Amino acid sequence: MDLAFIPSPSVGVVHLGPIPLRGYAFCIIIGVFVGVWLGNKRWIQRGGRSGTVADIAVWAVPFGLVGGRLYHVITTYEPYFGKNGHPLDAFKVWEGGLGIWGAVALGAVGAWIGCRRRGIPMPAYADALAPGLALGQAIGRWGNWFNQELYGKPTDVPWALKISSDPAIGRIGGTYHPTFLYECLWCIGVAALVIWADKRFRLGHGRAFALYVAAYCAGRAWIEYMRVDEAHHILGLRLNVWTALIVFVLAVVYLVVSAKRAPGREEVVEPGALEERAAAEAAAAENAGSDSDAAPEADGADSGDGAEAAAGKAPAAKSAAEAEAEDGPEAVDAAAPSADADAKPAGSGSTKKS
Repeated sequence: MDLAFIPSPSVGVVHLGPIPLRGYAFCIIIGVFVGVWLGNKRWIQRGGRSGTVADIAVWAVPFGLVGGRLYHVITTYEPYFGKNGHPLDAFKVWEGGLGIWGAVALGAVGAWIGCRRRGIPMPAYADALAPGLALGQAIGRWGNWFNQELYGKPTDVPWALKISSDPAIGRIGGTYHPTFLYECLWCIGVAALVIWADKRFRLGHGRAFALYVAAYCAGRAWIEYMRVDEAHHILGLRLNVWTALIVFVLAVVYLVVSAKRAPGREEVVEPGALEERAAAEAAAAENAGSDSDAAPEADGADSGDGAEAAAGKAPAAKSAAEAEAEDGPEAVDAAAPSADADAKPAGSGSTKKS
């Protein structure tokens, strides 16, 4: 009797009226949004404009979905074009079946088109997007949990995945290694590694992306080896294991060669972006300075007017006692009419013309 296990959802789709809401699709969509969000933050830090990553993703994401599906259908063609296959099922992406290798390869073509249209170096864009891709994959893998697919070998470990039986597709119930969870956690670690290495070594010219590829392949090789779903084998190894090993070697070679040929990081990743940001910051600082200068000037005007008014009234405020002390009684008599004249309201004097 299993004391603990990870339950699988009883259904992978919920119908909102005639509209099916599929968990697999939601995981893919959320993964894309998280990847673009993080990529945008990193692109701005590298000196690019906000929104550029999303604009290029409009090209990369559709290409990536097509590439991922093509890779799956080509490498697992029997259910679609084999004996008793259903070719139209090749278009049912919501049922699962997206190969990450094809998604990244063809998605890179779409990203290249978008970068060319914006005049942006493709390696710099790939570096900014690399950790977001890993996090997007981590979230997307939960789509396999909703579909109860791509699990590993039978096991009774406490974190085993409970799979329900389905004779229609030949699925045998039991507890299996949750390879989707292993890959999810591995991808989160890859994202953290790339972010740390990028800050520590200032990776540029596509090396952050190459590090992501190499680290992902290292984990995918052993995770793929644990899976029990149908796959083509070459020399006793699953096709995707060979793919992971080959791509890993290519990524490492690129890291070494690129570091020698183009050390450091790109100074400019998007033409005009730094100048626009500097101008905006200068304008904001100027506006802030104008506002702070206006307040003291207003205060100074008020205090100055009050001082001048007080100074103007000072001679008239000279008392009779002070006059007597300075000039004697005669000065008091002479000053009295003047004081009375100063105190008389305007317009209250004689109307006689001289």
